[in-house]
Amino acid sequence: MDYEWMRERLTDFDDTVKTWAGEHVDDELAARCWRKMLRAEPTIKRILATLDPQLADQFDLNSRHGPMMSINLVQRAYGILDDINEWSVRLRPQAPALAADQFHPWVWRAAQTYWDSQHYRAAVNAAATAINAHTQTKVGRRDVSDDDLMNQVFTEKAKEGQPYLRLPGDPEADRTLRSRNNALRPFAAGCFAGIRNPSVHEHEGDWPQQKALEYLASLSVLARWIDECAVHYGE
Repeated sequence: MDYEWMRERLTDFDDTVKTWAGEHVDDELAARCWRKMLRAEPTIKRILATLDPQLADQFDLNSRHGPMMSINLVQRAYGILDDINEWSVRLRPQAPALAADQFHPWVWRAAQTYWDSQHYRAAVNAAATAINAHTQTKVGRRDVSDDDLMNQVFTEKAKEGQPYLRLPGDPEADRTLRSRNNALRPFAAGCFAGIRNPSVHEHEGDWPQQKALEYLASLSVLARWIDECAVHYGE
């Protein structure tokens, strides 16, 4: 919304009403002011309705004290315009906040230096790179990396002797665990294809802080799952 335009229209109307109500105004000037007030009335009423419908409901130039009441209404509208940009920040509901330093250590330790220097895309890339390195170490492989690594360590049918990862427990007896294990491969591969790869290949400026924070949160979930997994070997 164009709040500055609203303020200009309200100010012009307010000045016109005050001129009309002045002590030494001749009939000709008063008539001109009145016509100007009537022409402005639809716009002023629409502005008031936009800011606060109750103000518009009280606006009536033809009532006994209409012009003078309109001055009070305009002042209230000024008050709204003075602080309306603050309302969305100062009066928004209290929401939970993500504490980045509580992310999985693989993620935050790798990302912190970049994050502190406000290099948010680089922070995400560093976190994903760290997850890749820790996963390679966990399964003892250096020949694959990134989304290829994730697809292989979470494969449903590992080759004989090939290491793979599964969350601990008996998936045959625990349906929820079986569902979680089924989610590992697409989630992990998606994190690398959809988060890590853009962090490397996008070169049009840095990422917004909120976007990077959400990506780090996703990577933190992945890191916790990988850390929790046990290593098995294909038979």
